[in-house]
Amino acid sequence: MTEEEKKRGEAEIQRWLEVGSVEIPPADVRIVTSGGRRIPVHSTVLASASPVLESILGGPHKGRSRGREIPILGVPCDAVHAFVHSLYFARRAYDRCVSATEEEMIGEHGMHLLALSHAYRVGWLKRAAERALSLRLTAEGVVDVLVLSQRCDAPRLHLRCMQLLSKDFAAVEQTEAWRFLQDHDPWLELHILQFLHHAHLRRRRQARRKAEQRLYAELHEAMDCLRHICADGCGEVGPSGRLLPADARPPCPNAVSCRGLRQLIRHFAACDRQKRQQHGCRRCKRLWQLLRLHASICDEVDDASCKVPLCIQFKQRMQEKEGELEEDEDERWRLLVKKVASARVMSHLAKRQSQVLV
Repeated sequence: MTEEEKKRGEAEIQRWLEVGSVEIPPADVRIVTSGGRRIPVHSTVLASASPVLESILGGPHKGRSRGREIPILGVPCDAVHAFVHSLYFARRAYDRCVSATEEEMIGEHGMHLLALSHAYRVGWLKRAAERALSLRLTAEGVVDVLVLSQRCDAPRLHLRCMQLLSKDFAAVEQTEAWRFLQDHDPWLELHILQFLHHAHLRRRRQARRKAEQRLYAELHEAMDCLRHICADGCGEVGPSGRLLPADARPPCPNAVSCRGLRQLIRHFAACDRQKRQQHGCRRCKRLWQLLRLHASICDEVDDASCKVPLCIQFKQRMQEKEGELEEDEDERWRLLVKKVASARVMSHLAKRQSQVLV
C-alpha cells in the first residue's frame, strides 16, 4: 500500500467514525481467534494501523481480500477483540487523550495487547500497554511482566519491573513465578541479582554522599555560629564579656549549634593546659580544628577586622606552608575546606532563591 493509499484509507476511517456522516461499508476480512471466533473487520483499517497486517493483506491474494481470514492465535478471544477494537477506535483518542473506558480495556488485557502490538508493530498501542502495565505492577506478577518486556523489547517497562524488584524483592522471592524462573531461566535470575547488587551499592553511595553533605552543612553552620559568637556575642553575654539587656541581644542564626559551640569554648578556657598538651583533649582538638577551618575559608580582606581568635595566626601559618611538599593530611584538609566552602555557597544560593520566591 502506497502512502497515498494509506492516507486515503485513514481519511475514510475518520469519516466512518463520525456518526451519521457516511454509511459504513460491509467488512471484507475476518479475524479468526483461538476459540474459533470470527471477528469481521475492514482491510483498510488493518492496513492503516499495522504494517504487518498490511503486508499480509498485500500478499498473493492482493485485490481479493473479501472473504479472507487472518488467524490471530495464542491469546484469548477477548484480548483479540480488544486489539481489534483498539485499532478502530483508540488511535484517534490516543492522539489526544485515552478515555477512561479505553484505558480500562488496555489495562485489563495489558499483557496480551503488548504482545500483539509488538508482533503487529502497532507502536502507539504498545506504548499505551506499557504505561498501563507499569501502573498496575505488583510483586505477584512482576516476574511475568519482566519476561514479557524482554521478549517484546519494552525497555521502559523492563526498567520499571527491575525497580519494583529492587524495592520489594522479599515479597517477589515468595512468588511461584520467581521459583519457576530460578528453575528454568538462570541467566535472567543472574541478571536480576546483579541489578539488585548494583542498586544496593548505589543506595549505599547515595546514603554516604548525603551523610557527607549533612556534615559539610553542619560545619558551615558552625562557622557561621563561631563568627556570630565572636563578632556579635550570643545569648546574654556580648563579645566583650558584659551582660547584654534583652533588647540588645542579636538574633541567633542557629540556637542549638551556638549553644554547643559556647559550651566548647567555655571548656577550652577551663581545660587544664598541661593535661591538654600531654594527653590531648578531644573537645579542645575539636575547637582547634574549627578555628583552623574558619581561617581557611575566612574571606575578610583585612585580617584585623576578623573577630575570631587565631584567624591571623592560622592564615600566616598556611602561607608559610604553601611552598612545602603536600602531604596526604594536608590534601585531605584542602578537600574538606573545598567541600565546606561549596556548602556555604549552596546555602547562600538557597536562601536567595527562597527570598525571591517569597
